[in-house]
Amino acid sequence: MIPVTLPFLPPKEDYDILLHGVWKRQWLTNMGPLASDLEMKLKEHLGVEHLLFVTNGTVALQIAIKALGLQGEIITTPFSYIATTSSIVWEGCTPVFVDIDNENLTVDPKKIEAAITDKTSGILATHVYGNPCDVEAIKKIADKHKLKVIYDAAHAFGVEINGNSVFNYGDISTCSLHATKLFHSGEGGLIITKDSKLLKELAHMRNFGHDGPEKFYGLGINGKNSEFHAAMGIANLNYIQDIHEKRKLLSERYDSKLKNLNAIKPVWHKKSQSNYAYYPIVFDNEALLLKCNELLKRNEIFGRRYFYPSLANSLPYLESKELKVTNDISKRVFCLPLYFNLTVEEVDMICRLLLRAQNN
Repeated sequence: MIPVTLPFLPPKEDYDILLHGVWKRQWLTNMGPLASDLEMKLKEHLGVEHLLFVTNGTVALQIAIKALGLQGEIITTPFSYIATTSSIVWEGCTPVFVDIDNENLTVDPKKIEAAITDKTSGILATHVYGNPCDVEAIKKIADKHKLKVIYDAAHAFGVEINGNSVFNYGDISTCSLHATKLFHSGEGGLIITKDSKLLKELAHMRNFGHDGPEKFYGLGINGKNSEFHAAMGIANLNYIQDIHEKRKLLSERYDSKLKNLNAIKPVWHKKSQSNYAYYPIVFDNEALLLKCNELLKRNEIFGRRYFYPSLANSLPYLESKELKVTNDISKRVFCLPLYFNLTVEEVDMICRLLLRAQNN
């Protein structure tokens, strides 16, 4: 069987060495030395000023919304994982969907301004498959209307724009370190900001609002992560270059073999390079996608219709909204298998099956 993804696992002895220290210290959570070390290593690796290691990417979003004091309406994208929208609703705000660009699949800045009302407090945009949003255009809109900006950068680990980390844009960026991501800590997330005052708010919120053992700074939740997850992150970070190079090799193999497939890849940000977190293609039509997917499944190969269906018209707790581009793209987009242990031979087989399905 070939799944859409498998987590990278470091050599077990690398992880065991770190666990030996955990057993010796008997410090399992509450920001132990490994969690702190991972934060420092990631700050250096990513080139960001302030970074917090938290429970997961969803908690990162929820804390970000709370820390920025967002209320009322938050403009967002319907072409993202459910956590982007559900975090807005969970924090008592109203998501306002605007359509996406039909080439890069990120939120269309031209549609944002028309959706702003006197109830709008922020913009929550997703770097889709790691592909950066038009951050310059979004900043202009946000500055003009005095709005806060959060970037859901769950897929964007290691992505840069003009040599600057994509995490440095907006008031806050969040990232997922879930096991399926290109860099992971088993479960985990990151909150990144350039604002030192905001960092203080975020850090207190991550730890129940504590300001010392007998004093509270303000409202908080349990957003901490464990030493076991930090150990996985530290061990994996040593192999991030190998992970990137293998994913690049496989992606380029797909590119070369699928030139005659009636499908296109999303257009990547012109000032950025892919981190190869996913291999999405947009078929000419949904019928071809279904035909190809059926043949893949018969051969025990499992891609993913990611993101499908559109969040704008599939959530029982929100009023349905029809957005032309999102509705169209979500029916035709498909992510092919991509992970470190996938072989070139397996990629070739997947490509042969896709072309066979198209031509039969």
